[in-house]
Order: sequence, then C-alpha cells, then structure tokens
Amino acid sequence: MPGAEYTEWPFHGLDIAALRASGWLPLAFSEFIVKIHGRCNLACDYCYVYEGADQSWRARPSAMAPEVLAATVERIAEHVRDHSLTDVAIVLHGGEPLLAGTAAIARAVTKFRTSLPSSCDVEVSAQTNGVLLTESMLAMLDEHDVGISVSLDGDREGHDRHRRRANGRGSHAEVMRGLNRLAGEHRRLYRGLLCTVDLDNDPVRTYEALLETGPPRVDFLLPHGTWTTPPPRRPVDGGGTPYADWLIAVFDRWYHAPRKETGVRMFEEIMNVLLGGQSRSESVGLSPVAMLVIDTDGTLQQVDSLKVSYAGAPETGLTVFDHRFDEALWHPGVVARQIGSAALAPSCGTCAVRDVCGGGAYAHRYREGQGYLNPSVYCPDLMRLIGHIGRTVQRDLVLAQSAPGG
Repeated sequence: MPGAEYTEWPFHGLDIAALRASGWLPLAFSEFIVKIHGRCNLACDYCYVYEGADQSWRARPSAMAPEVLAATVERIAEHVRDHSLTDVAIVLHGGEPLLAGTAAIARAVTKFRTSLPSSCDVEVSAQTNGVLLTESMLAMLDEHDVGISVSLDGDREGHDRHRRRANGRGSHAEVMRGLNRLAGEHRRLYRGLLCTVDLDNDPVRTYEALLETGPPRVDFLLPHGTWTTPPPRRPVDGGGTPYADWLIAVFDRWYHAPRKETGVRMFEEIMNVLLGGQSRSESVGLSPVAMLVIDTDGTLQQVDSLKVSYAGAPETGLTVFDHRFDEALWHPGVVARQIGSAALAPSCGTCAVRDVCGGGAYAHRYREGQGYLNPSVYCPDLMRLIGHIGRTVQRDLVLAQSAPGG
C-alpha cells in the first residue's frame, strides 16, 4: 500500500514536535534483532516474512555481509556509549539464522562481545526453527554462550500442519531431534519454545506436547493479522472469542498443575501487570518497547511483524551506514510504541483492562485507511482472557488471605 505512511496514524496525527517541546524523551534501544540470514529452509504458511503483505525480502541479500555486520556492531556500540547502557540483548534472527553457518555465527558473536564497551553486559541468543541444531552447531553455540529459542507448534500433527518444507514434508521429526540435543548436553542454552496458536489443534494436547523436552518457558503467539486481513476464524464483527477460549484451556491446565512445569510468558506477563508490576513483553501492558531490527542489507526497521500490514510497513528509511540509532528513536512508529496509553485508540480509554492489554500487539491494530490507532483485532479475546486470569488469581489471593495464618 504505497503512500500509507503519509495518510495514516502514526505518520499522520501523532505530533512528535509537541512531544519534543514537552520534554518527552524516548527510551534507548536495548534489544537488537539482527537478521544475520534472510532466507529459510522451511516454508511455514503463516510466516509474516515470506507470506505477509511486505515482500521486501526478495530484494534483500540472503545473508548479512561482513561490512554490514561491522557497521551494525559499531552502531550498537555507539548507542551503548551514548546512553551508558549496562546491558543489551542481541537476537540472531532471520529467515533462519543458523543458515549463516557455524563459522559466520561464531565470528559475529565474537565481534559483538569484543566490540561493545566492557561496562555493558551482552546477552546473545538465536531464534531458530530447530532443524539445524546439529551436534557441531550446538557445540559452537555452547562455546560462544548463545541462548536458543525454538519454534514448535505442538505434536507432530499440529506442528506439521503449517511448519513444512517447500516440498510439503513436515519438519516435526527434524525439530525434535534438534530439541532433544539442545535439552540434553546443551541444556544451559535452552531458553524456551515459541508456539503459534492454531485453533485446529487441541489446546491441552498442544501444551503437553510442548512439555516433552522440559522447556524453561513457552511463549504462545497469536497468528498475525489485522482488521484488513483478519487472523483465521477471528470474527471482525466482534462476535466470539475463539482464541481466548483456546488459551484459557491452556491457562487452566498450566495454572492448576500440582507443580510448575514451565513458565508461560503470556500468562505470567498478564499476571505480573494485574498485580501491579511492569510488563516485559511487547504484546502485554504499556511498557515502552525498546527494540530495533537490523536487516541483512543494514536497513533499520521497526518490529518486523508489521510486514502483515502493508508493503514497507516496518521501514524507517534509515541504515547502519548513514544514521545513528538515535534517529530511529524519533521515527513515528517507534515513538508510538513508547508513549503508552497515548498511542491507544479512543475506545480503549475507558476499558477496564486497558493497562493490562496495552492495546495488544501493535501489528494487530492496523486497519487500511486508518493506520494503527485502533484496538487490537483480538480485542474480544484479550478482554476475555485477561478477565479469566484476573478472576482466577483474585480468587486464590482471597483464599490465601482467609486461610489460617494468611
């Protein structure tokens, strides 16, 4: 949708000059998503990179060149010094980042760790589909202390419905081989699993399948969609809560287990905010998002899930070669994700769960012709899920306080 940035919010309607004049300042970036490789060895049918409205990957290099990596490291180090940051997170991403190969990844991680100021703690991790978690790859990642998160959508049937090779062959068996290696000798690197919700999969069976390798955390992701291109079976007329119903079944199984089996990020973040804490998730609460994406060609982007909105949606027009990261901090899309409730739709203003929901994931608010100043397309689901979690926690708090010695 060329030209949308000139007519839709936040490019049109968000008064950044007024924010500057008021003394508001953005929060420095502390998480950097580095697209070390821009292609993938799977062809997942819901992938926002390859199946979304934005198809810019086709014109970008398949892998990050050494000069792009060098400039990226230099800009991150510059940003760390400018803002006296004491810790940053580097996430190797793609595509499939492990396609870059062991030598290139080792060089990249070494460069990050040796080039950033010694006063800054550098956490490096990779988000992978798990197919390439061979013994040699894991040995290298272990040597360089790179945390690993793996995408897994449940049991074989549920996973292979969407996460397949280009020839249609499922990837579950390959992923589980890699996961079993990771969860064994290299368990210290295991950060968790990412699972995209599929309403066709049984929620409890999916959750229990994810527990097989004992992940320290599971992150359930709602399928990316907008008001213009809704997620599967999400009624845009506001009727029904199919995704909340699915997630509530998982929550009840997780929450009422006799012992803690794993962390579930979405549920824990909702509970944390309900109890007065700050969110650490970009999809829950109103905490400012301090994340920047660097693509294989060195372009700076907002969160790349915006690719589901329209062609060019994540772009900032900036690059690691020509711009300091502070310039990206004042991009309208970045500012919108740092100003809390001021970036929410008017209809969110009186909502009882506004501060917990936080408007939901930013990409899910898009509507053609209006931009992102809308409630989430998942609004009814989020309201029902948060309400259920809130009532459950509140009931247990009351019981605990009324118990002898409570």
